[in-house]
Amino acid sequence: MTERGQAIPEEYLDGFAAMLADAGATGRRLNRDELASRRDLGERAAETGLGLRALVGAHLAFARTHVGGGVTLDSVLGALEQAVDAFAEGYERAQRMAVRQEEAARREFIDDLLYGRSDLGLLAQRAERFGLRLSYAHAVAVAQGEVAYDAGDAVPRDVERALISRFGDRSILLTTKDGRLICIAPGDQDEVLAFFAKQAYAATDGGRVAIGRAQPGPGGVVQSYEEALGALELAERLEFDVPVLRSADLLVYPVLTRDRQAMADLVTTTLGSLRKARGGAEPLIETLAVYFDSGCVAAEAARRLSLSVRAMTYRLERIHKLTGADPADPVHRYTLQTAVIGARLLDWPAQPL
Repeated sequence: MTERGQAIPEEYLDGFAAMLADAGATGRRLNRDELASRRDLGERAAETGLGLRALVGAHLAFARTHVGGGVTLDSVLGALEQAVDAFAEGYERAQRMAVRQEEAARREFIDDLLYGRSDLGLLAQRAERFGLRLSYAHAVAVAQGEVAYDAGDAVPRDVERALISRFGDRSILLTTKDGRLICIAPGDQDEVLAFFAKQAYAATDGGRVAIGRAQPGPGGVVQSYEEALGALELAERLEFDVPVLRSADLLVYPVLTRDRQAMADLVTTTLGSLRKARGGAEPLIETLAVYFDSGCVAAEAARRLSLSVRAMTYRLERIHKLTGADPADPVHRYTLQTAVIGARLLDWPAQPL
């Protein structure tokens, strides 16, 4: 049997003619065993990759040519409907099982890939199944919204649809992990991650996206992923208001905190005296942070803090008096700014150093 050029082996129609003839002659419905046999054949057909449309067509054509006289049309059609329905049920059941198995394999691969828990050689082999060639460099972008996302949610589906529409099949892997959207792309295709960042930012209603640097080899995906996560954490601590962060632009911060004790000493030595101020150190540290973020323009910093310029000037003078360092002096400014960055990274003074 063929349908639109696809050959249908006779084994999937085994016993079908006798079943229809008997049911058509007696007017009976198909029994439990007959329906079970149709479901089993449907599962087997799905597992071999035969198309359901061709299979249904083969059943209809077979019924038309193999059912003889002595039967009523209604009886034959009733039995045919039951048989095809049971066959399709088995087919769909096999497909659902295959989808679940594929999703489980994909999730296991993603976990191993992003956590580096598998042998790198085996991981590279498994990656080809999902369109990745880990012998090349890859970069990872991570998008985080106000809510957590699963792979089946509308937001990941919309972003994936936009990526496929724009770039087609470019060895791109889009998934979710710990409620975040993850995009893995070849390291030489920065336009893919930039487009992902734009789509994810819009789809998450103003979430934040971080892009790790391109890294070579199977372990490079893990490294790029961790860089992106680190950039998101850094942005939260330092209250960055930019929607897209690149870890390559933030390399100075890990350098500053590599020697934690040295940074803690700088923070307490430079800013420790601010705890004597009325209201504690936090308001004055925020004042310094906004002042530096504003390019050391007092009027702009005052606007961002909803202060008058006079109040802003008073705060800066108070900081100068307590610390001995003048925020307006270029010589002192670098020390103060570095200490403020360290305080925010170390969550001081909320956390003791």
